[in-house]
Amino acid sequence: MSRSGEFFTAPGHPYNCAQSVALGNGRQELAEELSRCGGGRAPEGMCGALYAALLLAPEAERPALQEAFQKEVGALTCREIKGQTGTPCLRCVEVASALLEKAQGRI
Repeated sequence: MSRSGEFFTAPGHPYNCAQSVALGNGRQELAEELSRCGGGRAPEGMCGALYAALLLAPEAERPALQEAFQKEVGALTCREIKGQTGTPCLRCVEVASALLEKAQGRI
C-alpha cells in the first residue's frame, strides 16, 4: 500500500481521498484546503484523489495523468466511479498517487 493509502486507511479515517494523496506526497500544507474535496465535492464532482493529484502534478503532465486515471478507473467523477465502475475509494487513492509519482518523475 502506498503512503497515500496509509493516510486514507488510518484508524478513525481522519483523511479524505484528496487529503490522503496530498499528505502521502508530503504536502501537509494542502490538507486543510482539501478537506472539502472528498466524497464527490471536488470541483465539478471530480474524484478527490484525482483532483489532488492534478493539483500537485506538473502542469504539462496533467492531461496525461487525467487520461491515465480515466483509463485505469473508468471515470473521472466520484458519482460515475461509485455508480458505474464500483471502484473503491482506496483504489482511486492508490491509482492517483501512483500516477502522480510517475508524472513527477519519481518512478
